[in-house]
Amino acid sequence: MSTQSVAQGLVELCRQGKNIEAIDKYYADDIVSIEPVGGPDMPATMKGKAAVRSKNEWWVANHEIHNAKASAAMVGDGQFAVHFEYDVTNKPSARRMKMAEMGLYTVKGDKIVEEQFFYTPGA
Repeated sequence: MSTQSVAQGLVELCRQGKNIEAIDKYYADDIVSIEPVGGPDMPATMKGKAAVRSKNEWWVANHEIHNAKASAAMVGDGQFAVHFEYDVTNKPSARRMKMAEMGLYTVKGDKIVEEQFFYTPGA
């Protein structure tokens, strides 16, 4: 499977709200996920498909998602980037917010081996 195919498949599943299915289908077992910031309960760098799946499950459980958008993937040699926009309400605080982030994905073979996200923390 080409980087283009992986990118298109990931974007399509994300657009359908099937992020966990995207992880199961396209992520390598030893995936590395990097966020700009972390905390005591959620480190900035997580390793392994189970950890990334758990991070996504936590996010969905703690946010009411009003709208989520994923751009078409911008594909390079072994990498692709996707711009995401969200309109969510944080369930614990009841605070509604709009968020945007850029995800950079590295593909080896037919699996994503690294994802790194870029956004303005606290914005």
